[in-house]
Amino acid sequence: MTFSLDQLRRCTVAVDLGAARTRVHVKHSGLVVDEPSVVAVNTFSGALIAVGAGAERMAGRTPAHIRVVHPVTGGMVVDIEMAQRMLRALVGEKVRRAWRRRPMLRAAVCVPQNADPLARRAAVETLAGVGARRVELVDAPTAAGVGCGLPVEQPEATMILVCGATTTQVAVLSLGAIVSAATVPMGGDTIHHTLVQHLRNHHELLLPSHAVRPLHIALSDAAAASSVPTEVHGRDVVTGLARTVSVDPQDVRNAVQAPVTALIDAIRSVLHNCPPDLVADLAERGMVLSGGTALLPGLDARLRESTGMSVHIAEDPAGCAVRGLAAMMEGNARPLTVHGCR
Repeated sequence: MTFSLDQLRRCTVAVDLGAARTRVHVKHSGLVVDEPSVVAVNTFSGALIAVGAGAERMAGRTPAHIRVVHPVTGGMVVDIEMAQRMLRALVGEKVRRAWRRRPMLRAAVCVPQNADPLARRAAVETLAGVGARRVELVDAPTAAGVGCGLPVEQPEATMILVCGATTTQVAVLSLGAIVSAATVPMGGDTIHHTLVQHLRNHHELLLPSHAVRPLHIALSDAAAASSVPTEVHGRDVVTGLARTVSVDPQDVRNAVQAPVTALIDAIRSVLHNCPPDLVADLAERGMVLSGGTALLPGLDARLRESTGMSVHIAEDPAGCAVRGLAAMMEGNARPLTVHGCR
């Protein structure tokens, strides 16, 4: 179904359920939650041990009876019960009491542009489980476009990339709706796993999570131009002992070639499906990167080189989607039509 901006203005809570982080904006109160979308649970008793940043620090360090759960993948809720428990714990009792005093509480939540009915229903049930009586669904590219300050309501093209942890959504917007879009399984986690696998295959080294960050920096153009090797510390696959290796920045760039190429192909496909007039607009305006992975070193330069378009990184790209929802909810966005379901 379609709904107007007036329906979003009746909402009190805006939620961005991302694979990496969950953000909750309450009308007139601002951003009240910005935490990792992670839950640590005791498998024996089922009790929550930690949520958010506390649970994220436990990943890879837990005993057998503690399980670290990621209830959201690719912007879609894959474990409704855990997502509800996570939200209840993150928002706190004070906010929950305020919600319960509003029997007609409405919430707005971002969903991927290609979300199927089951994924949309999962998002609705998750918010209903924490007190929402009605849930409005907004496509993430539309919300992010509004949050970036793009004129998505105008009859001209704007291209936005929502670069998440597990997927990247590429969309061209015009007149408040998506004209052409595609989703590619390329995100921060994809780059992370690709680099870990590269070190295992070529250097027989197992990397802890925190050791991958220096390799991200090696992806930048400055690091590649300097050709200064990057040292990383990990565990030797054969001996099990700690070992340090030097990695050439060019090898790191070659390792992530496949996922980045898939993203470039998705951009070309989206442009191919756009009317010529909108493509002409994009030739002048270029594209805008939003989402946490937009800050990946060297990504904007690689897209600029491969597409010939100008590439801009939004201010605070990770918070664009929830900012856009909040702007529409608080009446700070111009009239537009978005698509969703109840």
